[in-house]
Amino acid sequence: MLIQLNKLSKVYSTDEVETTALNAVNIDIKKGEFVAIMGPSGCGKSTLLNILGMLDTPTSGSYKFLDEEIAGYSESQLAGVRKSNIGFIFQSFNLIDELNVGENIELALLYHKVSTAERKQRVEEVMERMGIGHRARHMPSQLSGGQQQRVAVARAVVSNPNLILADEPTGNLDSVHGEEVMGMLQALNEQGTTIVMVTHSQHHAQSARRIINLFDGQVVTESLQAA
Repeated sequence: MLIQLNKLSKVYSTDEVETTALNAVNIDIKKGEFVAIMGPSGCGKSTLLNILGMLDTPTSGSYKFLDEEIAGYSESQLAGVRKSNIGFIFQSFNLIDELNVGENIELALLYHKVSTAERKQRVEEVMERMGIGHRARHMPSQLSGGQQQRVAVARAVVSNPNLILADEPTGNLDSVHGEEVMGMLQALNEQGTTIVMVTHSQHHAQSARRIINLFDGQVVTESLQAA
């Protein structure tokens, strides 16, 4: 099992109020699954994704990643697991304006023990896979939204992660480019990459094998899609 959440909760506290973002959530995700997480704004989707990505920590409960309990890990321990296993795709692309396409993708490998020659080869290979090899020296500002998201997907997968977390990956794209990105995610999943995607789009959620619906920080329904 890749991910096991058991009675996982997240509470945000201020002097005046406590807000329960996640309330005793139980979720198992197997290697190779494609899972879509849906629900209204404020239901806990982004909090759940941040905890899965080890960018935030639970208040209580268990989080096992590859059968290792990580709920009590330090930030440096979490960073090590995250770096080795997880790629992120964001709605806002999060590309660095001062770096060209190839440099933006290569950035994901700078934290790994990868030689310069291997970095160059892997960046070139992933750019070809994503159909952006001819854009290697272009700056983000010279790309369309769909092309920028292709670069973001390439950056997420260049380190061959076990898990890709996608937060509204089509939210800033028109329908044509949105379908392109969903096609790329499906292809990556078919190649064995586990994908967990937060989306508001019922249509795009149909690309996943399983849909989890959250409401008020709790899992209310889960449904399997026909293969």
